[in-house]
Amino acid sequence: MRVLSRRELNRTYLVRQLLTGQNTRTPAEVTAHLVALQGQESDSPHLSLRARITGFRPEDLGDLLHDRTVVRSALLRGTQHLCTAEDFRWLRPTLQPSLDRFAGRGGRLTGLDQGALVEAAGEILAAGPVGRPELTRRLVARFPGVDAEWLKLVVHLRLALLHPPPAGMWRHRGRVACVLAEDWIGAPLADGPSPETLVLRYLAAFGPASVKDIQVWSGLTRLRGVVAGLRGRLRVFRDEAGIDLYDLPDAPLADDDVPAPVVFLPEFDNALLGHADRDRIIHPGDRPLVTPGWSIVRPTVLVDGFAEGTWLVDGSALHITPFRPLSAKDRAAVEVEGERLLGFLNVGEKPEIHWGSEQPDVRFPNKPRRALRAADTEGPLPGGTE
Repeated sequence: MRVLSRRELNRTYLVRQLLTGQNTRTPAEVTAHLVALQGQESDSPHLSLRARITGFRPEDLGDLLHDRTVVRSALLRGTQHLCTAEDFRWLRPTLQPSLDRFAGRGGRLTGLDQGALVEAAGEILAAGPVGRPELTRRLVARFPGVDAEWLKLVVHLRLALLHPPPAGMWRHRGRVACVLAEDWIGAPLADGPSPETLVLRYLAAFGPASVKDIQVWSGLTRLRGVVAGLRGRLRVFRDEAGIDLYDLPDAPLADDDVPAPVVFLPEFDNALLGHADRDRIIHPGDRPLVTPGWSIVRPTVLVDGFAEGTWLVDGSALHITPFRPLSAKDRAAVEVEGERLLGFLNVGEKPEIHWGSEQPDVRFPNKPRRALRAADTEGPLPGGTE
């Protein structure tokens, strides 16, 4: 059985994640290829696409949200993601068992019939979109004495809801509305889960990968039997630790000398969260610098294909914090790409790049402190599992 080196996995991963600067796909095609874009923060999906598509503009994704080609909802690991409406129809039912399992941990709703809660929420939303705070208020009125935050979380996990624009739009910092998914999409969801589809789609963008990798990325458990059933349709490799890695038979493996441009990834990008073993993109020992807490995934700079630092924009300044000294050549390449990023962000007439060692605010690493109060209305639902 062929053993894939860490560098082979890195270069293959960059190609699969469309991070080699050679991508010509549309934003909708990239979103579908990646299965879902992490959307805990509204700007993150735009920055994820910008990292993968030359010439991407925020309005390109905004148009897809408005015409309902792309939708926003609680998906992988119970956190907010964007995916195509067509994929949502099979993806949400496939993830529902893990979302239900997580909702079942709502100990602060002990004694509450969650089925009755979901039914009540559906009745409220039948008339059309309702703001998340208003939906919570009306449900608390029906079920007094329960923990409002857990009530809100359980509704989002149990019921297939979407957050229509302006939620998910570039620079949106405001309240989020909820709408029933089938009403917004205009088509029914699949009758049941499609774990085989999930595995195959994952491998196209994240493979070669282990069963544990797929489970960590998706939040699902007990996928070993699904992968075993697909084994006749897959190639099997091993990594340097002897772990079996599965892949599609026609998916490309990249040479270890494929050029790797500097990339600025936003917080929570799934390129950093797509595996249990993240050594293919984060150097051993650096993982706590990227994910220092259970709900923190810092915006990261890739140099030669690996995370080599974090970044923060404050006003018109881009602050870059390397994990170790960079060569003069790499430092210059980071600054060139940083200037492009500042141009995309349109920070003002005098953008600046600063190098330092101070880590950014860990709750909202790309928001000035004055924006935290507004950001709380758009941020992660309680109980995220990043």
